[in-house]
Amino acid sequence: MTTVTVKKINGRIAEIICDGHTGYGVEGEDIVCAAVSSIVQTAVLGIFSVAGVNCQYEVDEQKGYLKLTLPEKMTEMQIHDSEVILKTLMCGIADLHEGYSDFVELEVI
Repeated sequence: MTTVTVKKINGRIAEIICDGHTGYGVEGEDIVCAAVSSIVQTAVLGIFSVAGVNCQYEVDEQKGYLKLTLPEKMTEMQIHDSEVILKTLMCGIADLHEGYSDFVELEVI
């Protein structure tokens, strides 16, 4: 199962952790894993390229692990853009969870 954890500080998304392989299909043909990866990696690209936020980023493809940590200090525009991007990520993951709850979990803490 893949668990996507969204950590909030003061009501604002501060960190995204994506952990584990979905196990829906065989490696290389797992459409649910591909969907989760596409949503999360597109959000990461958006944080860097669209919002212009230089954040901490860790990835371990073998373990199916990705961690994105936003910096404490950002401009108001960066905060706004990051929230829009990450709330969109949450919508996509929530939708996947609805259809594939045995394979995808979304936690907001």
